[in-house]
Amino acid sequence: MSQYEFEILGKDVREPRRKLEVFPKPAGVEKVVMDSDEVTSLCPVTGQPDWETVVIEYAPDKHCIESKSLKLYLWSYRNEGVFCEALASQIAQDVHSACEPFWCKVTVMQKPRGGIKLTATAVAGNPEIQRRIP
Repeated sequence: MSQYEFEILGKDVREPRRKLEVFPKPAGVEKVVMDSDEVTSLCPVTGQPDWETVVIEYAPDKHCIESKSLKLYLWSYRNEGVFCEALASQIAQDVHSACEPFWCKVTVMQKPRGGIKLTATAVAGNPEIQRRIP
């Protein structure tokens, strides 16, 4: 039996959720990178679908993001109207709030629509450490 109490992992959850779950950071972990090229959202003006690749990088302090909760969290944007820049900012804020890392960097790369590819990056956390993010 697991020593962790998760609301999502190990449960039959079949719908998106805007909640990120965490677990204690294992010793020696300095950086975590999670990415998905299966993120979708809607243009907040036209309602047209957008497809994004989302890359989340963070330096955990005490906790790490549990990946199933991240999948359901990203799925929650599927029917939401949001600009690419706002999506990057919101994910960075939510990751930072959930696991309180030293720093968090989120890059959202929107697949081309109308011939334009858009990439937005947002950071959250310690401003001194953010300046050193590659």
